[in-house]
Amino acid sequence: MGGDNAPEETVKGVCQAAEEFNASYILVGDRNEIERVARENQLDIRRFDIVHTETVITMEDDPISVVRAKNDSSMAVGLKMLAAGEGDAFVSTGNTGALFTGATLIVRKIKGVQRAGIGSILPFVTPTLLLDTGANVTVTEENLEQFAEMGSAYMHRMYGLETPRVGLLNNGAEACKGTDLQRAAYARLSANEHIHFVGNVEGGTAAYGGCDVLVADGFTGNIFLKGVEGVGKLILSKLKEVFYANPATKLAALSMKKQLGELKKAMDPSEHGGAPILGISKPVVKAHGSSNAKAFKNAIRQAISFADSEVIYDLAECAKRFSERKKAEKEAAASAEKEAQQTEK
Repeated sequence: MGGDNAPEETVKGVCQAAEEFNASYILVGDRNEIERVARENQLDIRRFDIVHTETVITMEDDPISVVRAKNDSSMAVGLKMLAAGEGDAFVSTGNTGALFTGATLIVRKIKGVQRAGIGSILPFVTPTLLLDTGANVTVTEENLEQFAEMGSAYMHRMYGLETPRVGLLNNGAEACKGTDLQRAAYARLSANEHIHFVGNVEGGTAAYGGCDVLVADGFTGNIFLKGVEGVGKLILSKLKEVFYANPATKLAALSMKKQLGELKKAMDPSEHGGAPILGISKPVVKAHGSSNAKAFKNAIRQAISFADSEVIYDLAECAKRFSERKKAEKEAAASAEKEAQQTEK
């Protein structure tokens, strides 16, 4: 029920998904509103189960409201159902902060995951997973290292990449570039044997296939994501102006209709579905707040693939390995400190 175009586009989207994908669907929200949309658009929703709730989390609501003031909202109820095993994946266009908070506190993180992160596929020369894109404004170098491992596991399983290339989003390719956080993260990623780290990656390099997983803190990642989306829309808008300028350019556009359609599709982030929240114990996918029916359908497609794959198990293995490594580091540090103290005596 949340999102700019809900429930009209979300109901249309799930109907489109039901025509294409082999899955069963539970719609959580205001039954009267859902049925109104179905009547007005001549949609058959008899094949869906509907769990009724009138409460909706708005984009202005505090994220914590999903577990407090509005714990009976469509988002909260849906996440509780997922946690209880009454569903295999959850998709929402609603308040990002509330969805992340609800996924973390209701569905819960995978054991050993320090911080879950929101991953978005960027429509570059090769699909690139940007992680994190807004969930964690401030992070540590260890968080970034774990994002790298989770992102690598996701791209390996979901996109069939044997050895995904991991890059650290930075303002230069040299190891010395960036803030203290980026430099510390660079050192940890370079020493990590479980990923294929290709070093610092600038925004322009990423666009040309510089890596398969682009790691960033949520503040930087969100700005980069919104910038990429904005530039993509600007380019398509300018192309439209050029091709509709006069009869000659319109004729040229007609002759290139197929190629222009392919370009538009390639630059459309919604073609890749929504943004998975990686590190949560069950698949939760955030669809764009302005999703139309097609974008929501693709987010559902992604959630089905997420649930059908073994990504969650891979992420759990990553978290276990990361925790064991952290424990060993602490023990080694404690042992070194003890030895130093004995030497001083």
